[in-house]
Amino acid sequence: MIPLRDYHPSGRFPLVNVILIVVNVIVFLYQLSLSDVPARELPSRWLAAWDAAGCDTPRELRQMLRFARLSEEDLFTFRFGVVPCEITRGIDLPPFIPMAAWLTLITSMFLHAGLLHILGNMWYLWIFGDNIESVFGRLGYLGFYLVCGVAAAFAQILTSPSSTIPMVGASGAISGVLGAYLVLFPYGRILTLVPLFPFFVRLLELPALLFLGFWFLMQFVGGISSPIEGGGVAYWAHAGGFIAGAALAWIAKPRR
Repeated sequence: MIPLRDYHPSGRFPLVNVILIVVNVIVFLYQLSLSDVPARELPSRWLAAWDAAGCDTPRELRQMLRFARLSEEDLFTFRFGVVPCEITRGIDLPPFIPMAAWLTLITSMFLHAGLLHILGNMWYLWIFGDNIESVFGRLGYLGFYLVCGVAAAFAQILTSPSSTIPMVGASGAISGVLGAYLVLFPYGRILTLVPLFPFFVRLLELPALLFLGFWFLMQFVGGISSPIEGGGVAYWAHAGGFIAGAALAWIAKPRR
């Protein structure tokens, strides 16, 4: 199901939401500019440091680092994405960054793995974020967004605390926005594109309770059915961010 719009007016211009979208797009364009630049480091040397720290590196990743030619975009992802082993060990592992390793919990929210990744995330943020900003206020919404993103990262780290696969994307923070929307506007109507059969779709107005409830169920099912090791979709980050956002909205709801 693909959301096309919601029918709940936010009441004012969502300044912070727009800034978040713009920053994500700018960072993604910078990533694209690095995609054709050969890496200046030898990633095969990272493995010894990772092994010494007791990290778990999948065989596929080991082979890629030893034999594949990485780009500067790949290095950028490893540097500023969340590497679970760095967070749980509390150390900066190669490739090193000029700041504390825990700050990647923030920087990773503004990196994306591809065009479809960022388009999907920014579309959801555009549809649902303005309403949450109207509830929390501009500074409150920014804090809410970042807290949900960090909570989402920790939810995924708990499933593979020694992994060296970097996590990137705004999905966790945006999942928090969806969780808050479900709590605050459970009966808000969402115009949804619903695929029924191949080459046949239908437009339906679904309540947020149904649309977002189904979305959360899909993340939970994806999480329990996916292997713990390896990359791919960070389903538990989505679920963790959603729960964090719903909890924060539930706390703020009586004040509205």
